[in-house]
Amino acid sequence: MKEYIARIKKSDDAEQWEAAHELSDHLQKTSKRAGELASSIGSEWALLAGRWHDLGKYREKFQDYIRIQTGYESENTHIENGTRQPHSTAGAIHAVNTLPAGFGHIIAYLIAGHHAGLADWNGGRGSLKYRLENGVEEYNEALAESIPVELLSADTPTLPEMALSADAMSLWIRMLFSCLVDADFLDTESYMQPDKSLYRQERLSLNELQTRFYASMSSLQQKSSKSSLSGIRNKILNQCESAAALPPGIFSLTVPTGGGKTLSSLAFALKHAARYDKKRIIYAIPFTSIIEQNADVFRSFLGKEAVLEHHSNLDVAPEKESSASRLAAENWDAPLIVTTNVQLFESLHASRTSRCRKLHNITNSVIILDEAQQIPRDFHAPITQVMRQLSEHYGVTWVLCTATQPVLTESKSPFGQVMLKGLGHVHEIISNPAELAVKLKRVEVQLPKPNSGRMSWSSLADELAKEPSVLVIVNTRRQARKLFELLPDSKNNLHLSANMCAQHRTELIAQIKIRLQQRRDGDTRPLRVVSTQLIEAGVDVDFPLVYRAMAGLDSIAQSAGRCNREDKLKSGRVVVFNAEEASPAGFLRQGEEITIEMIANGQLEDPLSPESFYHYFSMMNSKGERDKYNIVDLLTMKSSADAPLAIQFREAAEQFRLIDDKGVAVIVPFEPEGCDDSPIEEWISQLERDASQKWVYKKLQRYTVTIPERLAVQYQANKCIDERAGLYVLLDDFYHECWGVDSAETLASAEASVM
Repeated sequence: MKEYIARIKKSDDAEQWEAAHELSDHLQKTSKRAGELASSIGSEWALLAGRWHDLGKYREKFQDYIRIQTGYESENTHIENGTRQPHSTAGAIHAVNTLPAGFGHIIAYLIAGHHAGLADWNGGRGSLKYRLENGVEEYNEALAESIPVELLSADTPTLPEMALSADAMSLWIRMLFSCLVDADFLDTESYMQPDKSLYRQERLSLNELQTRFYASMSSLQQKSSKSSLSGIRNKILNQCESAAALPPGIFSLTVPTGGGKTLSSLAFALKHAARYDKKRIIYAIPFTSIIEQNADVFRSFLGKEAVLEHHSNLDVAPEKESSASRLAAENWDAPLIVTTNVQLFESLHASRTSRCRKLHNITNSVIILDEAQQIPRDFHAPITQVMRQLSEHYGVTWVLCTATQPVLTESKSPFGQVMLKGLGHVHEIISNPAELAVKLKRVEVQLPKPNSGRMSWSSLADELAKEPSVLVIVNTRRQARKLFELLPDSKNNLHLSANMCAQHRTELIAQIKIRLQQRRDGDTRPLRVVSTQLIEAGVDVDFPLVYRAMAGLDSIAQSAGRCNREDKLKSGRVVVFNAEEASPAGFLRQGEEITIEMIANGQLEDPLSPESFYHYFSMMNSKGERDKYNIVDLLTMKSSADAPLAIQFREAAEQFRLIDDKGVAVIVPFEPEGCDDSPIEEWISQLERDASQKWVYKKLQRYTVTIPERLAVQYQANKCIDERAGLYVLLDDFYHECWGVDSAETLASAEASVM
């Protein structure tokens, strides 16, 4: 009987071929695993998708191709690599031919996309419509082979009980796709890397994490002072613990900076997960700059092995993905994940297999959105829609955690037209946020007078030079460097920006904390820190004085959270100034202009009150679109005689980019403290040998800097960057110990070396 294989590998010593991964075995195991993963969302659908996803591999052309490619058959080892043989259309056509109209198309999307990603219905050669119409030859060639009858037959699956409206169908299909992709990857991994497959089965339970958390909290509370601030934090914690008993849904946690909301929100999540049998906790943060800090806090309470830290800035580009690098994609099978808003929401709207793989593990979880106000207004509609659907149909409890709650409720035009459906009912955990804001007020915010002029950088530098301990926050990396270079006494000044990798920032922030403590202990050396806004989002520093370039009111409030944070002074001081240069055009500029307008209208008597934030966000929302890129419509199912189930998955994914200039992640050769060399060379070499080594990607996350795509192109042209293992690596000479990656200096150095 002819042997049909899915893949083949050599032994560890590369001396001989091991037993092949038999194709029918792969299909049956993938089917079983996909059905298990989809147990709560549509097991029958995932079972069929798994059973049929590789039917195209039965084709004689594919079997010849895989043997020739690997050299598995000795007589063919001399033949050069042939043309890659497609195999994912046959199963898609079989689904359409076997099942009722529409039903088969659901599974066709899954199968056709299990390597290339979910396709658009319309849109040329890559579209599902084109492939179904033009893949008949592939399908017939597969049927001509000896496919076991039990693999081809099927009963019509039933639709799930959830209400699958036209706008909810796309998320359900993406969830099923996630189950198929993860099952396929896991079965492949069990053959290619059985040791890693066994390791995946070892993980902590949420109950174990809750036990560890409260043991650590008890120890912390015994050591903490009996100050009024610690008393307020304990009350916030108690309210979070009480609210955890409420039914799953959407919650808000409105706590001013310094109120301990990170640990209190985690306490809510752990208790809520235990009561309602949730699978995991996902903590989403707007900036990579503070992922490390929050992950470290959680590890200190829960243990190093308890936290999966997953950045958004180190995904291998689609065109550079390999089968090995795909195996390294995260599936979020961990009890506690710390990630970014970009990773979370772009994955929920993605088409790529590596991005979608994790989605089924988002179901039945608790998701905490830290600094929820950072959700970009241009994406409010698709984000609130997916949040609502996950809450209503997939068992997700959300917590919007911030000092400055955004306005994400239903909004209408003056003519009654619904502009945003919004989140529906949101349960506030804190009994009286306005009263809490007054109790936790530790600073006075000094706003510029209406129509006051702009302050030059040199004048600001002169003013800052007189201060013994000050943090100044500006709006761009270029502004931070410009101001920093104007300050005297450089040895007592520190610079912080996103041009520095996470490891570099972590070491610098640790240095800042040490210097602040030394000053509290009597050290008279001045300390002046110039930073971009990355320091605002939860970075735990405590200055007596903060200067903030004019910005949106939420940014000003976040800056205030770095001032008198631990309530050591009677009152801290936050000085807002009109900088020499306005904020960059776009969302940041609008925020600055709205704050200036509110100052002029006398609406900021108390700039840190919940009422002020409500007015600010309402004005901000009225200034632009809530679905600027028409994503909700792209993901809404359209049905007609020739298009039973038309959704534009890929186009929506391409449009859903939370950062305008998403940029390119560059690995940088930072040398950590105590090391003579950067460790990245060793890690990159490891990936070049085996791209499936997930631990290497996790290490490299801390040594990446995201730069605009246009600059990456310039760097390549000037030979500042090498492309290795599907990643961009900055050469040793082009990372500065103070600035990190610097476009002007890097290009100047490169051009000089070429001349």
